[in-house]
Amino acid sequence: MFRTTLAALALIAPTAMSAQTADIVATAQSAGSFETLVEAIQAAGLEDTLSAGGPFTIFAPTDAAFEGLPDGAVEELLDPANRDELVALLTYHVVPGQLESFDFSGTTVAVATVNGSPLSVDGTAGVMVDDAEVVEADILATNGVIHVIDRVLVPMGP
Repeated sequence: MFRTTLAALALIAPTAMSAQTADIVATAQSAGSFETLVEAIQAAGLEDTLSAGGPFTIFAPTDAAFEGLPDGAVEELLDPANRDELVALLTYHVVPGQLESFDFSGTTVAVATVNGSPLSVDGTAGVMVDDAEVVEADILATNGVIHVIDRVLVPMGP
């Protein structure tokens, strides 16, 4: 049994270590399910900040989550004329500091996003962020943590 446990750890350890040796953007790129998010980060000019700065907590919508937006919404957001709107949307998904799932467990909190709007996080039954569900938590990166969500978060207007 001891040998089996060591063999299992040998298989798991490189994956866990590699996740922690890349920054948030590189981790998202390598995952393969955040192509739209990464493209949006690049279009918004946030790649350098999210690669080198931090620590950050990113609530990262999958490509499927972006597909759930109304027809043409992604293309409109990626239009250079709408850069400010794209930045506001993306920074609503980013919280300064590293918050892992245990920080939300059993509680409901409002956290301040990078864009200044509060984000409601409910950890009383799984983890919900506004109306999005965290479907995978605690993907560690060198400059923070990614929590995968099933919807794109939309900040409330003033």
